[in-house]
Amino acid sequence: MTEANGTPSNATPQFGRGFLKEFLFEKGYRNLNHGSFGTYPRPIRDVLHSFQDQAEARPDRFIRYEYPERVDESREVVAEVLNAPVETLVFVPNATTGVNTVLRNLVFQPGEKILYFATIYGACEKSVEYVTETTPAEAIKIQYTYPVSDDWLVTAFREAVQKEHADGNKVKIAIFDTVVSLPGVRMPFERLTAACHELGVLSCVDGAHGIGHVEIDLGKLDCDFFVSNLHKWYFVPRGCAIFYVPVRNQHLMRSTLPTSHGFVPKPKPGPKIINPLPPSKKSAFVTNYEFVGTIDNSPYLCVPAALKYREALGGEAVIRDYCADLARKSGARVAELLGTRILENEEGTLGNCNFTNVLLPLKLQDVENLAKEAGKGELETGEVGMLVREFVINSGLKEHNTFMALIFYGQQWWVRLSAQIYLEMADFEWASGVLKDLCERVMKGEFLQ
Repeated sequence: MTEANGTPSNATPQFGRGFLKEFLFEKGYRNLNHGSFGTYPRPIRDVLHSFQDQAEARPDRFIRYEYPERVDESREVVAEVLNAPVETLVFVPNATTGVNTVLRNLVFQPGEKILYFATIYGACEKSVEYVTETTPAEAIKIQYTYPVSDDWLVTAFREAVQKEHADGNKVKIAIFDTVVSLPGVRMPFERLTAACHELGVLSCVDGAHGIGHVEIDLGKLDCDFFVSNLHKWYFVPRGCAIFYVPVRNQHLMRSTLPTSHGFVPKPKPGPKIINPLPPSKKSAFVTNYEFVGTIDNSPYLCVPAALKYREALGGEAVIRDYCADLARKSGARVAELLGTRILENEEGTLGNCNFTNVLLPLKLQDVENLAKEAGKGELETGEVGMLVREFVINSGLKEHNTFMALIFYGQQWWVRLSAQIYLEMADFEWASGVLKDLCERVMKGEFLQ
């Protein structure tokens, strides 16, 4: 049983399967892919519905007058969690929106570059491509295949920036993750941010897998822009992300995405466009992002309830330690059962998160030979990779009521598994059996049917 304010009413169950009843999963469904969309406990659902009901009961009063006060409470909670001034934090729907907001607000001159890494989230790479199509900006992509060491990554970044400077260009901004999406590995974002400071590059940290996943201290990090989803790992309903812009950079973020009532145009002749919303004593930055068109902002208001829920479980360190430990141990166990290995570098830093990546027992040459024997010799390697990926994913969904994130990476197939408080080792041992069976069926050619 749980209370409406988001906290468990009785002693909380032990982490693992006993915790499933706190969540909204269909009976029998195993959620081994928490990282993509997250989920939230039942008491948070009740809080969400409560705010949605209030918005419907008195739409104008709630949206125009009560919501701004409530969202400030959420901003104050996140400010404490991230150790950042509350005036530097606003909400956006998701991390992709935050990265787009940064890129589309910056003004690029010829010779200015956007630097990013090979493992950037796909939607953010498309954002870079769009900006380079529509502005003078150019892009630099640091190519590599994991596992690489943190030292190599930071050195490659420094060398790329220094080369551009030597060629008379300027790296205006660098985009990098806290934890990469696929494969699910931790980046040395603290060191990359420090390098940006030293080299005069704006740092945009994509913390899609950030708050509630790895420890984030924005006071120490002092990056130029940071966005983090709360709906992935913090038990807040979708979609909800925090967007951090230090005061020194807020003048650069003139418009929300989309542009809305808070935008302040440059002075020009003629009457001013008046903001129809109630006047605010907050900063122009905060006011701008407070109302961005009519959407369901109720998830933003659930942050205090999520914090109370997490505190009742023991707090951030307790949750983080359980998930990280489970990810490490389950990855090793699945790799043992499959007879393969996990994705890790020599420093052992890639797995310092709630993800584990395990190699599937499939060899590309053998799989391509099967395709040729079946008269599919015209398929390219990438196409074969995707056929196998989709076969394993879809079979897992339809036949085993689970989803496991697969990636064809470095000419091999990897499964990214997520650790969360409603999972335990037995879930991953079960997953290894499913994966082993599906891989055997791949080698029988079923992925070509």
